[in-house]
This record gives sequence, C-alpha cells and structure tokens, in this order.
Amino acid sequence: MLDAEPLDLLVIDRQEHKVADRRAEERIYVSLPGRYTLVGCGNAHGGSAQFSCRAVNISVHGIAVAAPVTGREGAAVLANIEQLGRLKGSIVRVFKLGFAMTIEASDQEREVLATKIDWIKRNRDFEILDNRLHARFVPQHPFSLLTLADGSAVSCFVIDISVGGAAVSADIAPGVGTVLAVGGVVGRVVRLFAGGFAVQFIELQDRKEVEGLVTRR
Repeated sequence: MLDAEPLDLLVIDRQEHKVADRRAEERIYVSLPGRYTLVGCGNAHGGSAQFSCRAVNISVHGIAVAAPVTGREGAAVLANIEQLGRLKGSIVRVFKLGFAMTIEASDQEREVLATKIDWIKRNRDFEILDNRLHARFVPQHPFSLLTLADGSAVSCFVIDISVGGAAVSADIAPGVGTVLAVGGVVGRVVRLFAGGFAVQFIELQDRKEVEGLVTRR
C-alpha cells in the first residue's frame, strides 16, 4: 500500500509543499469531468484500462485529479478532460483519493492550454443548474463503495447522480444486469461506457437525500 495524503476536492494543494510539480504560475481550482488511462495498466480483455475522473486544479504545467485508481509516482498517464482536451504526463504525487500529474506539451500546445485555462477562469459559472425530474448532477464528494451480491466491497468514483440512477467508475467491469449497491442504494447495471458503467436504482430516490445515500462509505 502507498502512503497517501487525503485529497480535499475543493482545496487540494493550497498548502506549500516541496514537490517536483511545484510551479510559479497560477493554479486555478476547477471541477471538470474526464477520463484517464494509466499506461501499462491493462484490463481483463488485454486492453488499456480506462477510468473516469474529475480535474480539481490545473496549471499549464500540471493537473490534479480525483480518481478511483492511482498509480505510483512516475507512472505515465493519458487523460482527456472536458474543456481541456487530451493531456499526457506522469504522476508526481499520489493522494488518498487521486493524484497530481505533470503535463507534457510543446510551447505551442502550452500556449493553447493557457488560453483554455484563462477562459475557464473568466467563466467560473459555466455550470448550468438543471431542475428536471431526473436531472443528473455531480456529487460534492464523489467517492463511495460498491457492494456486490457476494458481500464484497469495491471503492468507486461516482461520476454523476440522479434520483433514478448513477454513473460510476471502478476497477471492476460488471456485466449488464448485475445487481449491486452504490453506497446505500441498490440498483442494476444497465449500460457500460468508456471509463465506467451506469446503474439504475431499483426505486426512485428523494432528490434531497440521494447524494448522501449514494456516497455513503
């Protein structure tokens, strides 16, 4: 087991640390969904395992993500982050609930990234509230446990939630129809997608309570 620090999704890296990825340029705090692959980490089918994640802070030289599966320092990572695009680099710091990675880029690519970061900074309220009955939303604390039919438990990353279901990423690939519990809510896997799977709850949940039930550990 790696000795890992806790990852605060809102204030990660605000304290001063002497680490390899420390840079003088501004680092902004975000909440951007994405997917990533740990290079050399395969799945049961012999392909590259892909997981969902959420970027929590970003600069032109590095990014920190909340993620269900981490690698060791130095491991190569390929990530695709909403609004930022495809990023590649290596892990420089491992946290309890994610990791920080460098961003490898040419000068021109870094200029483009800087422009994207500046746009995000100037448009902090890009998230639109949607109050439809089954609207999906991103949980504030996206980590939970999956409980399988045999009683075993697996850590997972909750991508989003609605009153009727959740999208989840974990280091397992349950088949469609698999019955399991996400936190304290029982459901059935109804769809697989790159980086995770969708779970439909057996019963509709109360909008005010569903986040607490799903992210209960």
